[in-house]
Amino acid sequence: MLLFDLDNTLWDFETNARAAIRDMLAEQNLTRILAEFDEFYCCYEMHNHRLWMEYEAGNLKKEDLRTLRFHFALQAFGVDSYELARHCGEQYIALCPKKTALFPHTLTTLDYLRPKYNMAIITNGFSEVQHVKIAACGLDKYFQRIFISEEVGCPKPGSGIFHAAVTAFHSTKKAALMIGDNWENDIAGAKKYGIDQVYYNPRRIPHDRKPTFEIERIEQLKAFL
Repeated sequence: MLLFDLDNTLWDFETNARAAIRDMLAEQNLTRILAEFDEFYCCYEMHNHRLWMEYEAGNLKKEDLRTLRFHFALQAFGVDSYELARHCGEQYIALCPKKTALFPHTLTTLDYLRPKYNMAIITNGFSEVQHVKIAACGLDKYFQRIFISEEVGCPKPGSGIFHAAVTAFHSTKKAALMIGDNWENDIAGAKKYGIDQVYYNPRRIPHDRKPTFEIERIEQLKAFL
């Protein structure tokens, strides 16, 4: 069985997020910030990453995460309105999952793999967001099961979500392979649980770690699967 991460492995998170935030800023008439979009996005990303760590540690509610990441970013650009940040957070959640950019050759690779393997998505995130993403870009037809951390009650890299996927298919650790871009969540988590891994490293980030396999393009899976 193949376990695929979703964000930044199949679904092009940055391309989709940037497009959604551009649309949101335009709809909120924040044209001055649009003129400095790259700086704003970097600021937003910094706060988003920090707040996600707090959320995954159980120290922050998802409603607060959705608002605060925009509140702090907007404050840095001279816009201090918690209510506006809340509206931005809601609008982003409505827009982003409907964006459909995938990494190159994702669908042709999945077409090749679908007849050969049982396949599932295993992803951290919010249920209502991840399900919309998967359906909007046509990924749902490739996967028998979707495992989302909020539904399982255990985020990657915790072993619980990997265990839920393997046992749902009545499979074994030896028969499972995890494919993902995030070293800690996808690769180290899978390795700790005891299943093989494919580290998707499109930016060729140097490292001295040893995953089972490493690829920089998703279609390279076809070379050994």
